[in-house]
Amino acid sequence: MGKNPDYDRVDWINKFLEYIWPYLDKAICMTAKNIAEPIIAEQIPKYKIDAVEFEKLTLGSLPPTFQGMKVYVTEEKELIMEPLIKWAANPDVTVSVKAFGLKATVQVVDLQVFALPRITLKPLVPSFPCFANIFVSLMEKPHIDFGLKLIGADLMSIPGLYRFVQELIKDQVANMYLWPKTLQVPVLDPSKAFKRPVGILHVKVIRAMKLKKKDLMGASDPYVKLKLTEDKLTSKKTAVKHKNLNPEWNEEHNMIVKDPQTQALELHVYDWERVGKHDKMGMNVVPLKDLTPDEHKVLTLELLKNMDLNDAQNEKSRGQLEVELTYKPFKEDEIPKSFDESKSLQKAPDTTPDGGGVLVVIVHEAQDVEGKHHTNPFVTVLFRGEKKKTKHVKKNRDPRWEEEFSFMLDEPPVNDKLHVEVLSSSSGIGLLHPKETLGYVEINLSDVVSNKRINERYHLIDSKNGRIQIELQWRTK
Repeated sequence: MGKNPDYDRVDWINKFLEYIWPYLDKAICMTAKNIAEPIIAEQIPKYKIDAVEFEKLTLGSLPPTFQGMKVYVTEEKELIMEPLIKWAANPDVTVSVKAFGLKATVQVVDLQVFALPRITLKPLVPSFPCFANIFVSLMEKPHIDFGLKLIGADLMSIPGLYRFVQELIKDQVANMYLWPKTLQVPVLDPSKAFKRPVGILHVKVIRAMKLKKKDLMGASDPYVKLKLTEDKLTSKKTAVKHKNLNPEWNEEHNMIVKDPQTQALELHVYDWERVGKHDKMGMNVVPLKDLTPDEHKVLTLELLKNMDLNDAQNEKSRGQLEVELTYKPFKEDEIPKSFDESKSLQKAPDTTPDGGGVLVVIVHEAQDVEGKHHTNPFVTVLFRGEKKKTKHVKKNRDPRWEEEFSFMLDEPPVNDKLHVEVLSSSSGIGLLHPKETLGYVEINLSDVVSNKRINERYHLIDSKNGRIQIELQWRTK
């Protein structure tokens, strides 16, 4: 450890390995045997060999030890580790070869391995085991030492053979996996861990009819909130129509769809109040699976109290809401199929205006954010007057959100700025400090238009040490 002071001690890993090694040994040897036997069976006829059999196969009682570990932090969804591995093993690997009526037995003994691998887990995903692939590279040629015996005689005592075999193995291993070459071990399909956008739902809120007045002493001021189920994004809202029980909006909203088979559009009509809670006037839900792709559908929905079919109050008339819905799925080449493809930028949908595009803002995480009275952070993203908000994370100075927001634009935002602010809201009611800012940053968007993708960590203004990681993408057709 003195030679590499930047390595962290990992005694707990060695203790863990010590406990599970007897089981790992059996599993590794069984896997190796199952892989090797079909390959051997395919090759031995070429050399007129009758059989090659494992008489004994165990890696011994001594597990590898981790002398130390380096861990690298990057801005991507990955974890990079460089363990320093030392393994003085006592294996018993005995292989017998039968040919021409004779039998030869070869034994591998006294195995020593020193290796410095780089292990990368990526992408990190929100489902167990939390990473999709393992990538392994060797940062330098490994040191490998072993003994090889044939019926009691030490083959390695033959002049020149020991050095030849050792260098041959080192070179073969290095040629395959020396950095930047990698061994990739797929663990799970990342496309199944992340639900990626598959289309856009165009919603036109046309009008409401025969709404029922909520205020006994005055008129109602209705507006509509729109939200897709299974979506963490904040609801979209129409304008408020003051003192009107038959309001007309003719407002259009676009919503990103991730699973048209399970998602539904929720429509809630509220009565706006200057002070206090807004009263619910009615709601309804439209499952997206009921929509035919690329087909306009005008619906007149009966407003209900809730979606409980057994609730007697739903028999009471609350008025109607008229909407026009169009679900436009993305073309196949617009959807990234795997992690490697998603690294290249996804295209904007065909419905994007000519010369325009989609500005995508991904709020990853923040560090060292702290409020004077409470630290329950959330993020607001303000662009051209449109505000979007992440979920709240309670009592956390290093919150992680991993939330994505999209803005469809008629032209590139070359002269625009994005205002990102971290705030904290009190978890109590009626406190003196219900909300406070933890810091903000203004991001010029000219760079993302020219580079297409930026993933950076920004220092928060009005924060002592706070930082936030924001990824920006500019997607065009």
